[in-house]
Amino acid sequence: MGRSRRTLPEELLLLALDPTTGTTAQPQSLDLGLAGAQLVELALAGRIAPDGDRIAVVVPRPTGDPTLDCALELLRRRGAPVRAVHWIGGPRLGLRQTYLSHLERCGMVAAVPGQMCGVLPTTRYQATETAISREIRGRLDSAIRTGVPPDPRTAALAALAHAVGLGKHLYPGNEGRSSRSRLRDLIRHDPMGGLVAHAVMDVQNGAAAQPRRAPAVTGRPAGPGSRSAAEPAHGVPMQPRHGSMARAVAH
Repeated sequence: MGRSRRTLPEELLLLALDPTTGTTAQPQSLDLGLAGAQLVELALAGRIAPDGDRIAVVVPRPTGDPTLDCALELLRRRGAPVRAVHWIGGPRLGLRQTYLSHLERCGMVAAVPGQMCGVLPTTRYQATETAISREIRGRLDSAIRTGVPPDPRTAALAALAHAVGLGKHLYPGNEGRSSRSRLRDLIRHDPMGGLVAHAVMDVQNGAAAQPRRAPAVTGRPAGPGSRSAAEPAHGVPMQPRHGSMARAVAH
């Protein structure tokens, strides 16, 4: 995969950056969206494919993108298709910071150091290539305004933007209500994007921890070795974990 094309995680992150404050909108759900965007990008590159609600590696050959190839290798090591909701709900240590640092190296954002409460060091990120951000936003606006089915990449980006809650950031207030609704509707135009977007929303709702067909239990107390329905199954966290960073990123 050539580096001349921006990846979906990069585009999603640029969409989420506030041009005024330099902070990212919806930071916690955005981390889930970035993990999901990696899956869609790998699918667009022909490396993985949906298998029901699972993700299967079909071509393990590296893409040339180190961050995507790391995800591809982790999927390959699973040895069997993995549920999208379990993959997205797993720990993604520093994924957002990884992509912010990459965008900084590419000259698309600039790191602006600061302090929180006058003591804690923070880093905000200002978009420097505003034409790129406008082009990404313009693709979404065009799909929403014209109603013409977008290309798979734009449809997947719309699905991910809706899933992480960027609709109210991109189209705020009552005047943006219809645009937010149409953004949600674009989810149907890309099967992989739709699968991943629903998985992102399921993780946020705690569905990653639920068994697929949990029988109802009535009239019997749980035994000492039983697991409550609210506990994570098979070590999958209900919320993403965030690793420590050398520089705090202001949310």
